[in-house]
Amino acid sequence: MNIPFIDLKKQFSLIEKQVRANMDAVLEHGAYVMGPEITELEKRLADYCGVKHALGCSSGTDALILALMALDVKPGDAVFTTPFTFFATAEAIALLGATPVFVDIDPVTFNIDPEKLDEAIKTMKGEGSHVLPKVEGLTPKGIISVDIFGLPADFDAINAVAEKHGLFLVEDAAQGFGGVYKDKKAGALGKIGCTSFFPAKPLGCYGDGGMCFTDSDELLERLRSHRVHGQGPDKYDNIALGINGRIDSLQAAILLAKFDIFPKEAELRDEVAGRYNELMGDIEGLTVPTTPEGYRSVWAQYCPLATDSAHRTRIQDALKEAGVPSPIYYPIPMHLQTAFKDLGYKTGDMPISENAAERIFALPMYPYIEKATQEMIAGVIKKA
Repeated sequence: MNIPFIDLKKQFSLIEKQVRANMDAVLEHGAYVMGPEITELEKRLADYCGVKHALGCSSGTDALILALMALDVKPGDAVFTTPFTFFATAEAIALLGATPVFVDIDPVTFNIDPEKLDEAIKTMKGEGSHVLPKVEGLTPKGIISVDIFGLPADFDAINAVAEKHGLFLVEDAAQGFGGVYKDKKAGALGKIGCTSFFPAKPLGCYGDGGMCFTDSDELLERLRSHRVHGQGPDKYDNIALGINGRIDSLQAAILLAKFDIFPKEAELRDEVAGRYNELMGDIEGLTVPTTPEGYRSVWAQYCPLATDSAHRTRIQDALKEAGVPSPIYYPIPMHLQTAFKDLGYKTGDMPISENAAERIFALPMYPYIEKATQEMIAGVIKKA
């Protein structure tokens, strides 16, 4: 018996008729790029998040790049972010010639630690002792905070740090769309929010896609320009550099069908995570994830912690034998990855992220996983 890590087939069976109808509508009108489905999707998701504007784009990575371009990030700028995330978060910073500055995480939420963030910024200004990249002449410019595994970061504290130091804050909600922080939706918690519609995400299309969210009219216009090669009012007079970052109409059509059931799926994900916690909360040596009061995770991944790497290996071996996948998010923190070796970080610089990387593993998480399957998975882990 092989358990899927994410079961998209079950979801498709529930919405197949609407998905096909929406795709047929695109095939009928033939506006495959920037068709009416994109405008409709932008409006529906902006309303859901409680923001003024949304702008669809070609991927979560491009959403981050567009956000940084709109905020005028350039070489010599320092953008502070977490080392415990997918590569795209820091990659977007580096692709624009800026420098990612890594700040360790909170051991409970796995999100960036606001106190360490403040210390890192003060250190760059000559007033603190946080470890910094070995790059001279950097100017603090902004922060990218990540809603890791679907749980928003502590945005009150992070926004306070950003305002104190005069920095922008971008919310990387690639995993967080559908999450809640103190009655505000993920995507609405920074100057610009960015999300991904990669198929495995809580709201995913059947290819690549992404979206930016903002309340700023000015930033919307910049995002819109950068999305299409820096296009100005005259489509043949480009006013800046940009990218080819559009989402296509077919993917928007699919997302419209999937969004119809998304709010209910977010609730089901929370129930699945709660059941895992009930089944495994008393397993000796295993730390199940928790959600702080006032938050709601959308559970892009469900990730417990083993006691150490050897304990994790025993658990993963047992799960593999039972046909249960248990991938690791993330085995190598960003500051230790080869692409960033020139920044000069070393093992021990981000101890909490490094410790989490040695202990963390993920379990199957999707809205329609059966209780009996979860009980089987928990039983395998208990035995291991």
